[in-house]
Amino acid sequence: MRTIKDINLDNKIILIRVDYNVPLDEEGNILSDSRIKESLPTIKYILEHNSKQIILMSHLGKPDGKSVEKLKMDKIADRLEKLLGTTVVKVDDCIDVQIPDAKIVMLENLRFHPEEEQNDELFAKKLSKMAEIYVNDAFGTMHRAHASTVGITKFVPGCIGFLVEKELKYLTIKDPERPFIAILGGSKISTKMPVIKELIKKVDYLLLGGAMIFTLYKAKGYEVGQSLYEKEYIVEAKMLLNNEKIILPDDIVCANKKSEDSDTKIVHEDEIPNDMIGLDIGPDSIELFKLYIKKAKTIFWNGPLGYFEIEKFGESTRAIAEYLADSGKTVIIGGGDTEEAIIPWKEKYTHVSTGGGASLEYISGKELPAIKALKENEIEFHDIT
Repeated sequence: MRTIKDINLDNKIILIRVDYNVPLDEEGNILSDSRIKESLPTIKYILEHNSKQIILMSHLGKPDGKSVEKLKMDKIADRLEKLLGTTVVKVDDCIDVQIPDAKIVMLENLRFHPEEEQNDELFAKKLSKMAEIYVNDAFGTMHRAHASTVGITKFVPGCIGFLVEKELKYLTIKDPERPFIAILGGSKISTKMPVIKELIKKVDYLLLGGAMIFTLYKAKGYEVGQSLYEKEYIVEAKMLLNNEKIILPDDIVCANKKSEDSDTKIVHEDEIPNDMIGLDIGPDSIELFKLYIKKAKTIFWNGPLGYFEIEKFGESTRAIAEYLADSGKTVIIGGGDTEEAIIPWKEKYTHVSTGGGASLEYISGKELPAIKALKENEIEFHDIT
């Protein structure tokens, strides 16, 4: 697949799809600018190769096709300006707008227009008219067939940036150093089943946590109290249990309610009280997981192991995050909620994906719509180098 290194950027107007969907507080202030920082290598490379102009486009939040003051891109543009040390001019819309004569321009939130998520052809065409080259460097959005990721590829020559190239390199996980283990958490086994089925072919062991384990316990015939489980997936869960690569926790932190002031109890996996909810894996299970990690050479992790949004039920997630950070091994983090949980140790991992949903779909063997569109619509550049 073409990257920005494959093309002549000299004196060209470049339109980059970035992923600046950063977390915000109630006042709209940026809580983490890591996604903005991840875009800098691509932007700097294009600047260094004498491009005429860079136009940046992104979505932010879920405005549902309407203009929302809190979700305007102004603060994003200000932060990018500080990180780059050069002027970034923000405009008031993303289509039908006069593009100023500035080196770097940021368009308004793409999702202020419902046509973006509808992959509307006219909307995509209007975006494409702004530039001579399109660069997709927004891995976290590549599993969505939107106008700025899929539709636009029909109208302007496209390629991928350094961030997407890096994501594909690490998430392909070809010939990993073994033993290779994966750790999967999260609430619903239904969303993880395709990933489990794909990973089980590749890994030496698959360690499971999060609320999805209660469907597996049900499949074993255990009672799970008030814990979340998916009845319709019990048959599939039974089939998974036949595989010796599957490793389940053997103790559970239960509580009478999802609250910091709840009463808690640690029990064996087959002794969950009828009136309690399983909300984290227990201390014995943490040590069990560490034993497998200690033997491993390569680890992929996606999904919290407990209800980490409440601190007392995030103990296992924090413990494993810290242990992995200090392990010196190849550790690939699958993004999403996991990225939020491992922030204190983020710099110590081999790779932290910027796209939870995209990383899971890619790992599960699906071709991401934005990648497929770039391959299918390989409009030729006039100046291939």
